[in-house]
This record gives sequence, structure tokens and C-alpha cells, in this order.
Amino acid sequence: MEKNSEKLNNLRHTLAHLLAAAVGEIYKFDKIKLTLGPAVENGFYYDIDFGDEKIADKDLKKIEDKMRKKLPKWTDWEHKEMSKDEALAFFKNEYKIELINEIADRGEKITVYTCGGFTDLCRGGHVENPAKEINPDAFKLDRVAGAYWRGDEKNKMLTRIYGLAFETKEELDAYLTQRAEAEKRDHKKLGQEQDLFCFSELVGAGLPLFTPKGTMVRDLLDGFVWELREAAGYERVDIPHITKKELYEKSGHWDKFKDDLFRITTREGHVFAMKPMNCPHHTQIYARKQWSYKELPQRYANTTKVYRDEQTGELSGLSRVRSITQDDAHVFCRLKDATEEMGKIYNIVKTFYGAFGFSLQPRLSLHDPKNMKAYLGTEEVWLNSEKSLREIIEKNGEKAIEALGEAAFYGPKIDFMAKDAIGREHQVATIQLDMNMPERFDLYCINEKGGQERIVMIHAAIMGSIERFMSILIEHVAGNFPLWLSPVQVKIIPVRENHNEYAKKVYEMLKEQNIRAEFDDADMNLGTKVRNAKNSKIPYWIVVGDKEVEAKKVTLESRNKGQLDQMSTEELLKKFEEEIKGKK
Repeated sequence: MEKNSEKLNNLRHTLAHLLAAAVGEIYKFDKIKLTLGPAVENGFYYDIDFGDEKIADKDLKKIEDKMRKKLPKWTDWEHKEMSKDEALAFFKNEYKIELINEIADRGEKITVYTCGGFTDLCRGGHVENPAKEINPDAFKLDRVAGAYWRGDEKNKMLTRIYGLAFETKEELDAYLTQRAEAEKRDHKKLGQEQDLFCFSELVGAGLPLFTPKGTMVRDLLDGFVWELREAAGYERVDIPHITKKELYEKSGHWDKFKDDLFRITTREGHVFAMKPMNCPHHTQIYARKQWSYKELPQRYANTTKVYRDEQTGELSGLSRVRSITQDDAHVFCRLKDATEEMGKIYNIVKTFYGAFGFSLQPRLSLHDPKNMKAYLGTEEVWLNSEKSLREIIEKNGEKAIEALGEAAFYGPKIDFMAKDAIGREHQVATIQLDMNMPERFDLYCINEKGGQERIVMIHAAIMGSIERFMSILIEHVAGNFPLWLSPVQVKIIPVRENHNEYAKKVYEMLKEQNIRAEFDDADMNLGTKVRNAKNSKIPYWIVVGDKEVEAKKVTLESRNKGQLDQMSTEELLKKFEEEIKGKK
């Protein structure tokens, strides 16, 4: 989390004003139309209608220079309220007029802020004295992009100027270094280079297609999660990809997410939806019979695709897609057993992410007591659920970040924040305690006294979305998968043709032992073959020459450690088996 986030947001928002003022001075206020400019993660932007003027990245330096020249005169703010008529008379462009009318229609105050002689429509949120509080070396204009007004493709395309801003030059430089490293690790680039996945215009945006190698990685990841779940007593279930809309009406999802669903109307006029989540289906597996308390918990696990109608402009590689593979699980248990069950899930999460070297920070996503209408259930149920989640975190000796208002509409959750190899934070696994859906679907068990006892439901996603987790993992390891996960684990490289026979025997022995090996007998020199193995990010390769044939041994070379000792094939197998089993 960024330090002093409110101050930093105010600083960034102030710089958006300064950007607009500088642009207006260079390109003349009467020839451009300013719209709006918020603070965003790592900086700010402003959307501007330049008319016939074309702005490109090469123009950013003169705008940035103008901002720095103006900054010393930005010493204080004047805040003023205006009537609707006054505001319409002052701001004459159609974008500001639209905003003013909306503010007035909502019955809110129309406010303007002036600094350094520049006045803009604004709700506030600035640093008090920009000249003193903004370090001129800690911001820079970043790039120019196109953006539809209000994000609607039916509206006019505007010019968006992005800027980066931090409190210190060191933080800006660190971010730029991190971003440069992130570009090298971009999963979209590495995924193509390593032949893991692709997209097709005929299939559609946001619908990734996985190659044999990419499918192997997916299956191995899912297998690891299932291995951990099976040890905790989970059972596999399977569900269809579509459902009647009535299921989601009963669960409460229809009212919340109906605009995000892909819908199907049958020939008979029935409305179905492609499932955007799995939990309502799983409730119906539980509801198939009456359960005794002795038969609980019931733990169902299901890796399956869900579908969400994401906006095209928000899609990005594997990190934001329309077809999402969830490694989803739900536990149906008594309330008194919920803490123990969530503790098991907590351990699975720690083991799984620990295998990849991620450091985890739990975040407790809570309801907003001032906005109970946004949630299912009563205040009491929510407070009890949140108390149970806090206990889990405390039992693990950890302290959570608390995020008010970030809960799902049906229950609070523990979100795990993972820090990757270059310091970026990602939300990954989730544990949710749900007392509301069992109420809506009337789920219960028969207790010791023969009465019906309301149960609770625990939602447990480890990877959450396999696609998104793969995007995070590829960038975290820079495409260098550990041995157990690598689609090709070792490449056998004979030096010359007369070494092929022995090299082929080594290759076949490894294949028989389920080691994913490749045999490279291409008509190339040794240096090219080794370079190809390195560029393919294969964990190991074996070079077979005269010494190896004579000794009936192999010389192993490592992607990470260079050339290792010569060893027998038995020693080689033992090394691989230990490394794969330990998921090192």
C-alpha cells in the first residue's frame, strides 16, 4: 500500500489541474475544451478535446516544462460555490455543461477551485500549497492516449494525457525502474515466446486459447491445488455452464450482475445465463438430500469456466478475460465448525503461494455499516461473520489490512495480497464466510436434537482465476517456471551425430520416468542449440559428447546455476524426482 494515500491522491489531483492549466496556456483556452482530470494509481490524467490539433508523446516535454514553470506561483487555493446558472455562464464547453447539469440534478453543490489564476469545476481534494508540497522532480508526463468521453464508445474520442506523480524523485525513479522490468516480464510477450496461449479474432477478444504447453501448465497448477484440497477432505463435483435465470434471482446475483451476464433465450422463450460464478449451483448439490450433522462438513471442489461480459477496453491478456477458469470450492458446515474449516483453507493458501515464493498479506474485506442496502442479510450476521474471519487471521499470528466496504454483497472475505518478485501487489486467493446464501436457499442440517439447524457456506478460491494467476506467475518468475511446472523440463543435446545413439538412450530413459524431455538433434552447432535452450527458459539441458559416451554418464547444465557435475543417469533421476516432489 502506498504511504499517505490521501495526501498522495490530493497531490496527484492537484497536478491534473496544473496539467490542464499548462495545456490551456500553450494551446489556448478558447481553442481547446477541458473535460475532467482525476488522480489514478501512480499518477493522474486529464481528458481534453483539442479540436483539429493533434497531440503526440513528443509534445509532452513542452507541456511538462510549462507545468514546472507555473508551479512556483501555485501557492494557495480559492474555493467558491456557484449556482447552476453561474456555472453554465462560466464554463461554456459542452463537457462541463453536461457535468454541471448532472451535479445540479443530483441536488449537490457546484464548486469551483482556483489556483495560480486557473479555475476549474471540481469537488476538491488538493494539497494546500502546491508550490511547497509538490516536488518538481517527482512528477513527469507519461504518454498520450485516446479516450471516449465518459468511457462510452458512442461519444467523441478525446485526447488523454497521462502523468506519473510521487512524493519524492526516488519513488518516481523506483517506479520507472519497476515498470521497465515489468515490460520485460510482460506475460503477453512471454506467453507468445513460450507458446503457452494465443487469441483469435474469429473466437473473440478476452477468450484465450491454450496450446499444449499452456494447457499442461494449467493442469499442473490445478493438480497442485487439488492435491492440497484432497488432503483436506474435499470431493470433486461438476456443474453445467448455463442455468435458468431463476437460480440467480434466488441467490441475489441477478439483481447485482444481470448486466454483466451472457444471456441465452431458448426456442421456447426461457431465459438462461452462462454462469458467472459457481456457488449457486453448488448449493443445489447440497440441497439434493437431507443431511445429518454427522455428515458435515460437505466440501465440494470444482475447476470450471465461468463467463462475464467484460468491456472490450478493459480486457488485457490473461489478466482480464471473458472466459474465466475458477478453481472453486464451497464448504457446507455448521457455524461452530466454520473457523476450523477456514483454517484449513488458510493453510492451503499459504502452502500454494509459498511454493512460488510469494509473500502474502491478508486483507479483511468488510461491509460498510452505513450502506447496508448494498448487502444481503442483517447487521448482526455480518458482524458475527467478520469476527470469525478475524479469529482465523489472529490464529495464524498475522495482522490484516481492513478494507471497509470491500466485502462481496453476500459475505465478508479474507483477500490475500501477494507481492511479486519486482514488488508489485496482486489480490489472489479469497476465503469468504457466507451466512446469507444458506438462508436464501434454506440450507440446513438435522442437529443432535432432531431439529433443523441453519448451516453456513464457505467460499474458497485458491488461484481464483487460473488465467489471471498464470499472468501473475509468468511475470513473477519472468517465464522461468520451476522444474515441476515447466512444460519442457530438460533438453538432451548431442554434440555431434556420433553422440546421438547414447543421447537418445538418455532421452528415452527420462521419458519412461515421466520426465518431460526434448531431444535436439537439429543440424546446428552446439552453441546455437545451448542458446536456444536458454532462450526457451528450459530448467536443465544435458550436453552429450565424447566424455559422456565414454563414461556412460551425463553432464547437466542448469538455467540458474550453470554447469553442474557429471553424474550417472540414476543420480540424475534422483535429483529430478526430489526437486519435482519438493516443488522447489
